[in-house]
Amino acid sequence: MNRARILGTLSTPATAPAYAPVAARFTDREYLSIVYRTDPEALRAVVPEPLRVDPGEPLVRFEVMKMTDVTAYGPYVEAGQAIPVRFGDECGEYLHAMYLDSFAAIAAGREVSAYPKAMGTPALFADHSALVGTLDYGSVRVATATMGYKHRPLDCELAYEQIAVPTYMLKVVPGYDGTPRVCELVRTQITDLVVKEAYTGPARLQLFEHVLAPLADLPVREIVSASHIVTDLTLEKAVPVHDYLTEEDAS
Repeated sequence: MNRARILGTLSTPATAPAYAPVAARFTDREYLSIVYRTDPEALRAVVPEPLRVDPGEPLVRFEVMKMTDVTAYGPYVEAGQAIPVRFGDECGEYLHAMYLDSFAAIAAGREVSAYPKAMGTPALFADHSALVGTLDYGSVRVATATMGYKHRPLDCELAYEQIAVPTYMLKVVPGYDGTPRVCELVRTQITDLVVKEAYTGPARLQLFEHVLAPLADLPVREIVSASHIVTDLTLEKAVPVHDYLTEEDAS
């Protein structure tokens, strides 16, 4: 394998990359999202500067996403937490934690972008008159979310704004000496978004303590809103907006 071929390698193993070099298009991507209030101190402990949280509105969005059909990845399910933040004058969300059942999507999300992805077993399904989202880490339940199934229509423009919000992530790659080789804040956003269905209704969320899936470190104090949305969309490439190694802001 010569230098040119090595430089053209997408990921390891070189002869069987973990993911394909294509833009992921999601068809019938289904969301269960529950927004809740938590402790302001807990948010400040996990949101990296220069992102800012609103101390008067300490919100978290727990979401379960069912990927029905994804280019190069096939179907999988993902769950995690996102935190409303500001970067300069822009409102967005900081992706705090993501757990999913696809190794290829985990590898691509972490290597090509900066998604904070780890292995987990999430699920999204209808159970009698409720939409249910769960997340297990190994054999242990760490989250259970329930929402009234298609109780009331949600305005599609509001649903679009919720899904299309800019997102920020922390990209950390260690060097061989154990110090950071890459340490950046990056930004991405969903494009080519089509909202097919959107609903709202009553909801509940339980988070359970787990040392390796610490979602409960952002405890549920009050449910604010819930939504059930079905979309088609594409993920845009991530762009660095702040380099912690140089402290030079590229925004």
